[in-house]
Amino acid sequence: MTVATGRRHGGGPAGRKRAAVVRAARERFLRDGFGVTVEAIAGHARVSKATVYSHFGTKEELFAEVVGEAVEEACREPFETMREFVRRAPDVRGALTAAARAWVDGLARPDVLALRALVAAESARFPELAGVWRTYGPDRLAAALAELLRGDPRLDVPNVDVAVLQFHALVLYPHFAHGGYPAPLDPETADELIARGVEMFLAYYGRDGR
Repeated sequence: MTVATGRRHGGGPAGRKRAAVVRAARERFLRDGFGVTVEAIAGHARVSKATVYSHFGTKEELFAEVVGEAVEEACREPFETMREFVRRAPDVRGALTAAARAWVDGLARPDVLALRALVAAESARFPELAGVWRTYGPDRLAAALAELLRGDPRLDVPNVDVAVLQFHALVLYPHFAHGGYPAPLDPETADELIARGVEMFLAYYGRDGR
């Protein structure tokens, strides 16, 4: 499967049709799973099946495009906000709290959680999908957090990669664990996870806490 995501659809009729196909495919994949047919996607987008195949050689390529675009869209603003706050935050607690909030705002949205579950279900057949998910979502946010962890003198972080994973587990993983439940974590619980997660992280990695 060739994975080519992150493309802007461009202008003109062809660009508009491509964008319509991706929107329709996202809606139908989330509603019906990967088993939805190309014919159904084309009908939802109000284009021909041939039009779908003219933009995407296979349904797998279309699915990869949907995953990449959806996750990049979900993480774009949180990523930029996080990077800016990390650069300017006067205190490390505020920077870490902003980082945690960015992760939750970007990746714990119900539609993104549903898409992640679909990626997980199909990743055995299409392992490239996991790479698409990580590249356009978690890896970008993790890179910004790693920048903070490496450069802040108020922290003592021997292994940045491990610390990023631990931070992820404290503030974001519970949303993934609850993603398959009918009701997601409520905002109060999410805020509590962030506040207590940052405290736990600083208790171990903060120079004043160790």
